[in-house]
This record gives sequence, structure tokens and C-alpha cells, in this order.
Amino acid sequence: MHESRLFKIIYYLLEKGQATAPELASKFEVSVRTIYRDIDVMSSAGIPVYAAAGRDGGIKLYDDFIISKALLSESDIQDILIGLQSLSAARYSDHESTLEKLRALFKQTNTDWIEIDFSRWGACVQKESEIFSLLKTSVLKRQEIIFCYYNSKGDISERRCRPIKLLYKDRSWYLFGFCCKRKDYRLFRISRMRKLELTEIMFDEISDDSSRILPLPEDMEVLCEIELRFPLNMGHRVLDIFSEEAIIQNDKQIVVKASLPRNEWLYEMLLSFGENVEIVHPISLKEEIIERCEKALNHHKGAGL
Repeated sequence: MHESRLFKIIYYLLEKGQATAPELASKFEVSVRTIYRDIDVMSSAGIPVYAAAGRDGGIKLYDDFIISKALLSESDIQDILIGLQSLSAARYSDHESTLEKLRALFKQTNTDWIEIDFSRWGACVQKESEIFSLLKTSVLKRQEIIFCYYNSKGDISERRCRPIKLLYKDRSWYLFGFCCKRKDYRLFRISRMRKLELTEIMFDEISDDSSRILPLPEDMEVLCEIELRFPLNMGHRVLDIFSEEAIIQNDKQIVVKASLPRNEWLYEMLLSFGENVEIVHPISLKEEIIERCEKALNHHKGAGL
């Protein structure tokens, strides 16, 4: 535990820049005296750590300190390399050269046992790569972007946004940022963005408000309570969509009770089950699905004449 704590102190100081002894003692649940003993041990081992006095003082590492690869376990090394390989899923174009350097540094060759690909089937990989490159630039340089955005109803509008971060959730990429049109934080589904451009407008660092709970996408803000029933042979698909807390299974069927956004995603999801789902509640949702099925049937019957 002692050695583990020493490494954790190093990582904490690298991330925070500096910390007081009481802060470290609270963080690692030891006494202040123990922290000072740890600092002495690290200093004796050649790690350039020191304590500065004064109001702005604290325990610090010298600015040019670099973690030796000897401090990393085999598991740490694999985690770092896997993390870099994961960047290819986000179309991060510079990851391969960095990965090659670290392979050589760590003397690792077996790093191709996992491949992560978030791209959609049938998507133009080059075009998606260009979009991610623009979004990466806008986030890191704090540069406003403009784009055309399609909502779930097919309506299109021009948006100006101050990007904060990219988010992957529920098999889709989203951009989290401040929408200048709505004057609020929004999630934009990247696959619905078109004509994306960087502007010449730079913005200051986003305030602490950006750290709040991520908002739902615009077409998911209104939730409704639903109850569904599925046959047992649909269990694999039900688990793909719903959390375990929402699922009740008995010997005859699977019951799902959940709060879901009443939007196109919900309609498309229910229609994809065909005859293998029963909508118990709300009745208005059941009526909407019936109406959509009848329209589709009449359309295809007419198209076949």
C-alpha cells in the first residue's frame, strides 16, 4: 500500500501542479506526518519533489519532471496503448505516429488485438474524419462553428455554436456546446450536422456552468412513462436497449417500464420489433404506432399498383 500511495501522490501532483500536505493527507487518508515521510522517501529515490513555503506554497514536482517508464506496470502500459488505439474510433488522425513512438518506448509489439470502430455502416469515412478534425480544432482552439442542423422532424436550421466537448452515447456521437441561437447549452447529434465550418470568432474559456449535467438532445427533452411487453425470445434485443432496472422477466414474457423521450427514435425502435412488442401504456403511443403502420401499409399497397 505504501508504494502504491507514493505513485498516486506523484500522479496527483502531476495533474494538480501542487498540493498542501493536509490536502494530500485527506486525499489518501493518512496523517500529515505520513505525507511528509512519503515526500522524504520520494526525494531520496531521486524524484524531484519539494515543499515550498508561503501563502502560495505547497508540495510540488519540478516543472521538467517526466515519469520514467519504469514507474509504469505492464497493465499501465497496455491501458495507455489501448487508449491511443481507441482514438482512431474518433477519427483522431495523429494517433498512429504517437502510438508507434510509445510502442518503441515500451518495447511492445502485440497491440493490434483490439480494434474499435464507431463509424456507421455505409458512412463515408473520409467525410466523417474531416468533420471530427474540424470539431477537434474548434474545441481545442475555442473557435466558434456554424452548421446546418436537422432535428428529428426533418426541419433544418442554421446554428452557431461554441463547442466544449465530443460525447459518444447510445451508439451515436454528439457535440456538447453553447448554442448561440438558443442561448443555452445543447447536445447536437453529429450525424445530423451539415455544412460545418469554422468561423473567425474565438471565445473565452467556458464558465463553470458547462460542468453541469449534460442536457438531453433537443428532441429528447420531453419524457413519457411507457410500459411494454415482449416475448422471451426478444430478450437479447431488449437488453441492447433498456437498462436492467427497467426490465422485469417472468416465465411467460418480459415487461419493460421506463421513462423515454417520445420522439422518432422511440417510434422507430418500437416499429423495429414488429409483432414482437405490445404497448401497454400509454394508449396514445399505441394509437400512434397503429396509425404509422396503416400509413406504411397503404403506401406500399399503392406503390405496388
